[in-house]
Amino acid sequence: MLFEKLKVWRDNESRSGPENMAVDEWLMKSVGDTAVLRLYSWMGDWVSLGYFQSLTDARKIFGEGPEYVRRWTGGGIVDHRNDLTYTLVIPRSHELAGKRGNESYCAIHREIARCLGEGGIGCDLTPDDSTSDSAACFEKPVAWDLLGDDGRKLAGAGQRRSRWGVLHQGSVMARKGALDQLPNFLSGDYEVFVPHDREVWTELIPKFASAHWLERVS
Repeated sequence: MLFEKLKVWRDNESRSGPENMAVDEWLMKSVGDTAVLRLYSWMGDWVSLGYFQSLTDARKIFGEGPEYVRRWTGGGIVDHRNDLTYTLVIPRSHELAGKRGNESYCAIHREIARCLGEGGIGCDLTPDDSTSDSAACFEKPVAWDLLGDDGRKLAGAGQRRSRWGVLHQGSVMARKGALDQLPNFLSGDYEVFVPHDREVWTELIPKFASAHWLERVS
């Protein structure tokens, strides 16, 4: 298993795009010595952009229907209206944080694949980048994404490395509940974690809600 110990937050409160991103940044900056898994959902119709993605490109793909938010992590443009989302925060002291990005990406997705497979959803890791030039995450599989039995992409993610460790934000196209057992595949020793003070991330929300942040790559 990837982690000797793990904190798990099953975040049952649906949140806006800016608040979800603020929560994840706060988790990254307060991770401590134990990895944290957050399973969460969205309030409303949201599409997220990787840190370097173009807002114009996102709107060309998904139009004016959804709302848009820019992530702190890399990766492509992700439609969150029908997916399952999770965040994994890995402390800098952990062995996985010291590995190259593609190695940690592969290790995490291997456990996602085991979890989905146990639930009857067949999938495999792809070792190669797609030749597609689409900016839409689920139209452009990259190495170590998960592909379903029909060849379609099932899971992708974006990462950011910092002085605190690794922030891994993932999206999975699967039925509700498909990730419920994920903690058991990541660690043999996990504890339920629920922040009791919402104010700790509130001050970060305006950054992700601002036009300056969203339009940093127009």
